[in-house]
Order: sequence, then C-alpha cells, then structure tokens
Amino acid sequence: MAEGKAVKSRLALVLGIGGVAIAAGLFALLANWTIPAPSTTVERVIPNDKFSR
Repeated sequence: MAEGKAVKSRLALVLGIGGVAIAAGLFALLANWTIPAPSTTVERVIPNDKFSR
C-alpha cells in the first residue's frame, strides 16, 4: 500500500515541476514577444440614431 502512495507522490511532484516549467516558459515567451502595432487605421461611422434616448 505504501508503494502506491510513493508512486503517486512522485508522479504529482514530476507533474508539478513540469507545470511550473511550462508556465515559466510561457511567461518568458510573452515577456519577450514584440507584437507589432496595427499598421492601418480603422474608422467607423456610427449613426446618431443609436445614441438617441
């Protein structure tokens, strides 16, 4: 019985460390990613009827 508990504990530890490593990698990716600003302007005309009360 104790053997199964040790295996589950080790599996949880490995999955936890893997999850932290993936989260740290994603954080580093997003921190260093330079997303370009939009290159075109968007103008939309909204009719005044939408705002009348």
